[in-house]
This record gives sequence, C-alpha cells and structure tokens, in this order.
Amino acid sequence: MKGENVMEKSCCGEKKTLRSEEQRKKLIHRLNRMEGQIRGIRGMVERDCYCTDILTQSAAVQAAINAFNRELIAAHLHTCVARDLREGKDEVIDELVLTLQKLMK
Repeated sequence: MKGENVMEKSCCGEKKTLRSEEQRKKLIHRLNRMEGQIRGIRGMVERDCYCTDILTQSAAVQAAINAFNRELIAAHLHTCVARDLREGKDEVIDELVLTLQKLMK
C-alpha cells in the first residue's frame, strides 16, 4: 500500500488519509519552514521592528500557507475525491465545496 492514498476511519471516527513517506516529508518540510517564519515574525515584534517589515514577512507566511493548501487540495482531488467519485460517493463533492468555502474566507 506504500505510496497509495487510502481513506480509513481513525479511532476517533474521523476520516484519515494515509500518505506515502515522500508526501508526508514534503508537507512536514513546508510546515517546518512556516513555523520558522512565524518564529521570525514573533522575534520582529519583540524587537519592535518597523510595521511594514513585519507585514512583509506576514505576507510571505500567508503565501507559504496558500502554497501548502494548493498542494494538499491537488493531492486530495487526485486521490480521495477521484476514488470516492469512482465508488459513487457523490457526497464528496459537497464536502469539497465546504472545504473550499472555508479556504476562501
């Protein structure tokens, strides 16, 4: 099952997506970079840096989050959504629409 995305129920009853080690590492790497950027912004606030400089860094974090979301949405469409549609589970479309609405706020 390595490299194959599979949805299953977790112990909490929520859906879960199994990712390949490569996919997981790529996403974690992006998250680690964002975490570092956030710590950098916090340091700028603590040092009373100029507002515009902080806002520029904040915009960079937002762009990184958007890139992370785009990558995750693409993977979701190619794996989970495509699989569910092939299995006749059309409710996945409503779930995707709700998710996209949350992202577009």
